Amino acid sequence: MSSLSAGGRGNRLARETSPYLLQHKDNPVDWWPWSPAALQQAHRANKPILLSVGYAACHWCHVMAHESFEDQATAAVMNDLFVNIKVDREERPDIDQIYMSALHHLGEQGGWPLTMFLTPAGEPVWGGTYFPNESRYGRPAFVDVLREVARLFREEPHRIEQNRVALMQRLAEKARPQGRVAIGTDELDNFAVQIAGLIDTAHGGLRGAPKFPQCPIFEFLWRAGLRGADARYFGLVEHSLERMCEGGIYDHLGGGFSRYAVDERWLVPHFEKMLYDNAQLLELLALAHRRSGRALFRIRAVETVRWLAREMTTPDGAFCASLDADSEGEEGKFYIWSKAEIDDLLGADDAAFFAAHYDVTADGNFEGHTILNRLHRTPRGTDDEDRLARLRAVVLQARERRVRPGLDDKVLADWNGLMIAALVNAGTALDESGW
Repeated sequence: MSSLSAGGRGNRLARETSPYLLQHKDNPVDWWPWSPAALQQAHRANKPILLSVGYAACHWCHVMAHESFEDQATAAVMNDLFVNIKVDREERPDIDQIYMSALHHLGEQGGWPLTMFLTPAGEPVWGGTYFPNESRYGRPAFVDVLREVARLFREEPHRIEQNRVALMQRLAEKARPQGRVAIGTDELDNFAVQIAGLIDTAHGGLRGAPKFPQCPIFEFLWRAGLRGADARYFGLVEHSLERMCEGGIYDHLGGGFSRYAVDERWLVPHFEKMLYDNAQLLELLALAHRRSGRALFRIRAVETVRWLAREMTTPDGAFCASLDADSEGEEGKFYIWSKAEIDDLLGADDAAFFAAHYDVTADGNFEGHTILNRLHRTPRGTDDEDRLARLRAVVLQARERRVRPGLDDKVLADWNGLMIAALVNAGTALDESGW
């Protein structure tokens, strides 16, 4: 009962509205959207379910799609052995949360794409995240995983049942109400001390890599500082924001922050931009500016709001969900520069000046190209900043001629609520009545 025609006219996802699901509508995989009909089909066919969860801006989701879901041979194995269900985690966060929790109970760190194997009734038994098309990165080849899981369902159902029972018990325990717990300021202050001990005092953020903005943690520390627990918490937050504002995680040409950095210095981002990250960072920047008076925080807030208006607003005035990391099949291609490109755009004198302030070199800092950043503490006066602003405008204009990353124009009520609240609060703090 396949939806795939002999002429290859696509699968059931062609009838969906999610931009992420529509990215997969022409896959040779016989995808189902999450629905009772999909579970009924698994029951009728007596096949396990392969559940794949991702989102439109996810780089590794694109990699796995290109390697496996667009591959005819891999798709044939998937279609033969499983009922395949594709879910947009932003459209169905409830489904994502359940099966991501199951993956955590299996001892895996989690992430996307989420790849879970389920019974025909939808109960989880095993899973992972990204699987390569060939064995590498210490991970087995996806086709080998498919065949082994299907074999276990056929030949060793007792092992499948053991996993099913254990995971369902853990999920039930997690869902069970735990009762009311009183948390006072002493407990909050003790927790703040523990969090402060995890902060990277050199580069900001939590120690290690990859490095996410972790806005709720910084807001928690900020509130602890406001309670008078420890004034140094303000400094930890402000230092972390300053490093993010100067790092490659920030788009120095167009504004807005990427989802995370792969290194501890905030230099190399995973280039997707998410609405919810920028909403939370906008509010933190406004808080930090109001307390410290640092121009950097106001500037980044203003630039981010301009980016929001220019690139992330629908014709109806709502906010889009995300911008993709990839363009023309390459991660970050829209955002990175060669020294030759900068030289051609700006001319020798201006290019040398720009390069000194934005870390532009012949060797680059990312696969032979440069991610613009200001992590080096170079002295800059007002005249320097005015000159850099003019040069950034020239480079941005050139960037606008490139093939743009994909825009997920899905309007999510919760993320829009975050941004609306951030605009109100930041606009009040920064006296920006137009926000």
